[in-house]
Amino acid sequence: MEQPKSPHETAETSLRQDKEARVPTPGETEVSEIQSLSQPEKWNKLRRAWNWKPSPARYDPENPPKFTIWLNVLFGFASCFTVTNLYYNQPILNRMAGTFNVSFERASSIATLMQAGYAGGLLLICPLGDIFPRRPFILGLITFTATLWLVLCLTTSFAVFAAVSFLTGFTTVTPQLMLPLVGDLAPAHRRASSLAVVVSGLSLGILVARILSGVLAEAAGAKDENDWRGIYWFGLGAQWLVLALLYIWMPDYPSKNPDKTMLRSYPGMLASIARLLVTEPLLLQAALVAFLLSAVFTSYWTTLSFLLASPPFGYSSLIIGLFGLIGVVVILAAPVYSRLVLDKIQPLVSAVVGLTLELVGVIVGTFTGSFHVAGPVVQAIAIDLGSQFTQIGNRAAIYAIQPKARNRVNTAYMLSAFSGQLTGTAVGNRLYAQGGWVYSGSCSIGFIALALIICVARGPRETGWVGWSGGWSTRRDDLPVKGTQSNPESPAAEAVPLDTARRDSEGRSIGER
Repeated sequence: MEQPKSPHETAETSLRQDKEARVPTPGETEVSEIQSLSQPEKWNKLRRAWNWKPSPARYDPENPPKFTIWLNVLFGFASCFTVTNLYYNQPILNRMAGTFNVSFERASSIATLMQAGYAGGLLLICPLGDIFPRRPFILGLITFTATLWLVLCLTTSFAVFAAVSFLTGFTTVTPQLMLPLVGDLAPAHRRASSLAVVVSGLSLGILVARILSGVLAEAAGAKDENDWRGIYWFGLGAQWLVLALLYIWMPDYPSKNPDKTMLRSYPGMLASIARLLVTEPLLLQAALVAFLLSAVFTSYWTTLSFLLASPPFGYSSLIIGLFGLIGVVVILAAPVYSRLVLDKIQPLVSAVVGLTLELVGVIVGTFTGSFHVAGPVVQAIAIDLGSQFTQIGNRAAIYAIQPKARNRVNTAYMLSAFSGQLTGTAVGNRLYAQGGWVYSGSCSIGFIALALIICVARGPRETGWVGWSGGWSTRRDDLPVKGTQSNPESPAAEAVPLDTARRDSEGRSIGER
């Protein structure tokens, strides 16, 4: 038998029925719909907005986007005004010290922190380019860096400025993601010249950053010596411009390893970088040469200021800084050289030619530079020429080793070059302190001679660690046959490796057996 309800229960039931029967107002309906939107649905909308692409950036597997000259130049421009992040600070460290009221030694740690962050990004971020689709990955890194960069424009705390400098250096690795991407997209017979455009953009970015930073700081210093942030505001605008251009024009190329099985073993993927160095003879050869050439480059530029500021020269900092302009012509001429020459010959030939030119120039500069300014000028031209010829040739060769691991191949190569830069700075400064310009230059001569020995110890078609099997011809093996038409803007197929290493049934190179 049903129990009669109490007056209190009857009142609650009546109130509830009134609420259910009442028709909600339009405003209440809108609020209800917003509140009912689940969190996953909100994220799905954000994801769809992020993944939306303008027409030029959409990828059609039936008709893949062509790797055009415009796209090549865009990648070079993006590399130029991304790598500048690392070098804006170098000419204005003294002004930073005054603004933050710290010693020059502490202010100098900003440059070290950005380079340390960059090295960390090379090791920990760049290998992920073999897994993730490159468009969202690159755009995400630039967005993060550009957003965080605003802190560097505004903060008055040195500790915050130092920490954010490290973080922005860590994520300023997009140029090192674009280089393997160009290796993927460019036709084999155009790979060297296409890479040269991006490499030239990188080299030009280092120069542009130092010159612009000094000029803007000098202009602002006429009013206030502590006003140096103009270059950081410029960098903020440049990054957002790069982001906008890539957002519109960069195609959404698919991942090379879409199953993402490697991501489940991230430490194993990092370990594979070291494994590549001990199983791929061509990569080890190129990495050793990159180490030695980078040491020569940084040794020269770190000791040059000591030489030119001392008797018999006594040049000002401005005049010494103008020596950096010597390399502009070489940088801009590199793509032309690569198109006319390097696209047609074995990359190893370009490396040997570059090293020979550099050796001659360093010998002249070392033994005449102490008493005549022409010596350092000749040496600067030779180092720039040799570095461009050798680097572009090496990259064109190593990007043909393992198409699905190009980002890890690039990481191994760049870590070797970065280690060479640190070595060159330390050794060059120590030897200059002990014996002057001739001592440090003589060490550079030895480094270049060793690089030449490494190059000639293994021929371009050799499948082992040492030897010249496969012939002595300097002509590339993957050039189009005469009489056939080749479209330079056609979608890039994976090229036959220049280093024609035999592989066993598991795909391992002979160095792994």
